[in-house]
Amino acid sequence: MIKHCVFLNFKSETSESEQFDIFEGLSNLKNQIEGLNDFEYGNNLDFEQKSADFNSGFIASFENRQALLEYNEHPEHALLGSKLVSMCKGGHQGIIVFDIET
Repeated sequence: MIKHCVFLNFKSETSESEQFDIFEGLSNLKNQIEGLNDFEYGNNLDFEQKSADFNSGFIASFENRQALLEYNEHPEHALLGSKLVSMCKGGHQGIIVFDIET
């Protein structure tokens, strides 16, 4: 299994509603991509006070690397991903991605 962990530093003018609309759109790809098993998202609670700049994020769980590649290449992912980048401070610089095999 691959955990695709994405942490986001949204611009202050990006509303929570706009953020979660993107997250919901990405979550809906579960219905279109075989092997995309789960998609969870939420606000960073930052209990340890180590990641205050990254205010939201999501974790997508994929059956295997091939499913993650299909997700990356999916046209809806490309559209929503570009919107997500535009909503983050510094564009791509406002996003951290970890892909972890479990």
